[in-house]
Amino acid sequence: MTPGGSSPDPQHRQLSEAQRRAVSELLRVSPVADDLARRFEAAGFTLALVGGSVRDALLGRLGNDLDFTTDARPEDVLRIVRPWADAVWEVGIAFGTVGCRKTAGGGADAQDFLIEVTTYRSESYDRTSRKPEVSYGDTIEEDLVRRDFTVNAMAVALPAKQFIDPHGGLEDLAARVLRTPGTPEQSFDDDPLRMMRAARFAAQLGFEVAPEVQTAMTDMAERIEIVSAERVRDELNKLLLSAHPRAGLKLLVETGLAAHVLPELPKLRLERDEHHRHKDVYEHSLTVLEQAIALEQQGPDLTLRLAALLHDIGKPRTRRFEKDGRVSFHHHEVVGAKMTKARMAKLKYPNDLIKDVSRLVELHLRFHGYGTGEWTDSAVRRYVRDAGPLLDRLHKLTRSDCTTRNKRKAGALQRAYDGLEDRIEVLQEQEELDAIRPDLDGNEIMKLLGIAPGPAVGQAYKHLLELRLEHGPMEHEAAVAALREWWAVQEQS
Repeated sequence: MTPGGSSPDPQHRQLSEAQRRAVSELLRVSPVADDLARRFEAAGFTLALVGGSVRDALLGRLGNDLDFTTDARPEDVLRIVRPWADAVWEVGIAFGTVGCRKTAGGGADAQDFLIEVTTYRSESYDRTSRKPEVSYGDTIEEDLVRRDFTVNAMAVALPAKQFIDPHGGLEDLAARVLRTPGTPEQSFDDDPLRMMRAARFAAQLGFEVAPEVQTAMTDMAERIEIVSAERVRDELNKLLLSAHPRAGLKLLVETGLAAHVLPELPKLRLERDEHHRHKDVYEHSLTVLEQAIALEQQGPDLTLRLAALLHDIGKPRTRRFEKDGRVSFHHHEVVGAKMTKARMAKLKYPNDLIKDVSRLVELHLRFHGYGTGEWTDSAVRRYVRDAGPLLDRLHKLTRSDCTTRNKRKAGALQRAYDGLEDRIEVLQEQEELDAIRPDLDGNEIMKLLGIAPGPAVGQAYKHLLELRLEHGPMEHEAAVAALREWWAVQEQS
C-alpha cells in the first residue's frame, strides 16, 4: 500500500514484477554473460544484452539464446570469442553479427547457450534493392534507435547490469503495446519486414499495435514487396507457429499486407451466399486453424497449420450461384491444392513441405465424399492409401473443418469420423494398411507372365493393387489366378 492507504498504480506494480522477473532471469545467465562481458571489457570494448533477450527476461521467458550488442567491430568480436566459445560461426558477419555456442556448467547441470554478438549498427533498404545496407555505429543509443519496436530497444550493460531504456520500452511492455523508437514510417522504410514482425509479435506475445503503427503499416503495405521471399516466408512461419496466429493474420489482412504476401487469404472474405446469411470463408479458415492447433499433440505443426489456413483458398475461384439459390464450390479442393503449390513455391518453401500441404488441401473433403453411410472396407483402404504418411494430419484437418454452430450436426460429424478412425484401426490390425501393396511384386509378375520389364508390368501391378484395395489381402494362389485371368484378357485385346 502507498501512504494514505491508497493502492499502488497497477502499471507500476506490473513494472516492479517485470523487474523482479528480469533479475531472476539475468542471474541464471550471468555466469556466461558476465564472463563474456569481462573479456570484451579487458579488450577495451563494451557489451550489453539487448533486444528480444531483455524483453524476454522482463517477461520471465528468457531462454538460452542470447543477443548482445557491442562497439567492437566484427573482426574484434571474432578475436575475443574464438578462444572462449566451443564453436563459432560467421554466417551473419556481413551484417555485423558473429554467432557462437558456449556450454556452461557440467554433468546434469550443463547448459548450451547460443549467442549472437552484433556490432552497433544501422541498416536501411534502398528502394530498388532487396538487401539491407549496413553501417556501424559508435554508441548503444544509435543502435537502439534503429531497433524495430520500443520493447526490443532496451539493453542491459554488462557486467555492471545497467538498464538502458531511452525509448520507454519498459512502459510499453507493461502496457503490452507495440510502438517504434522513432516514427513508424522511418522504421518501416528502413526495413519493411518490421511490418510483418508487428503482426508476429501480436500473435506471439498478445500485444496491441499502437494506432500510429497500424496506420503506417496500412499506408506502406506495398513496401513489403521489396523484401525477399525467403525473409517474408520465415516471418510468416514464426507468426503461424505462435500461440495465437489469428491475431497476427487478421492484422496482416486489415492493413493490406496480406494482399502482397498471401493474397489468397483476404480473398476468402466473401459470403457463402448472395443473401449474406452465413459466415465468410475467411473467418471459417481462421477458426479451422485454431481448432487444428488445439488438436496438436507434439508441439506446433507447420504442415498442419498451413493446410488448415489454406484448405479453402480454391473457393473464390470455384464459387457458383445455383438456380435454387444455393452456392456451390465444386472441386475447390483440387483448385485449392494447385493454388497452394503456386503460392508456397513463390514464398520459396521446401518442395517436400509444398507437396505435403497441397496434398492435405486436396484431400480435406475426401471424408465427406463418402456421405454419411457405412464405409466399406474398400473405401477405408483407399482413404488410408491416399493419405499415406499424412493420415494423422488428415484426421486432425478433417475434424477441424467443422465450424457449424449446429450442435446436432457437429456431433453427427464427429461420431462419423470416430467411426471411420475405429474402422481404420481394426483394418490396420488385420491388414497392415500403412503399407498397402499388391499381393505379388513386380519380379513375381514378370516371372509368372514370362515378360520383360515394361509398361505391361506396371499395368499388371496396378490391376492387382485395385483388387487389393477392393477385396483386401488375397491368398497367393488366388492372386496368381487373378493375374493370369487379367493377362489372358490383355492378350486377346
